[in-house]
Amino acid sequence: MAKVELKTKVNEASVDAFIDQQPADVAADCRTVMALMKKATGEEPKMWGASIVGYGRYAYEGASGRSGEWMITGFSPRKANLTIYIMMGFEKEAALMKKLGKHTTGKSCLYIKRLSDVDLKVLEQLIEKGVKAMAKQRVK
Repeated sequence: MAKVELKTKVNEASVDAFIDQQPADVAADCRTVMALMKKATGEEPKMWGASIVGYGRYAYEGASGRSGEWMITGFSPRKANLTIYIMMGFEKEAALMKKLGKHTTGKSCLYIKRLSDVDLKVLEQLIEKGVKAMAKQRVK
């Protein structure tokens, strides 16, 4: 099968400049999430595409045969929500999800309006568990 190039790739754009473009309250939330993700991964943040801040990389191969690399964890300040990427998903974390606070989820996306809506300790646990779950696939 032909290798398909992802549109969203790691690049050298400035994370700080991207965060500084956000409204002040969103930028503050982003910096808090950045600290949690840096602590969990030991990695520096990198821009993935134009609007995602990611930490670390892992190798994947999808059911379709497509393979590539993606961030271990990351986030994106979107118009409606702060999207937090926790690649392990949330199916096995029902107890933590009940304690988290106001949120919605996709397969590996956690959507929150603002950090004040959630318990930061629980969010930190979810990020740490997600990073540990991806450790076997991590690209050095």
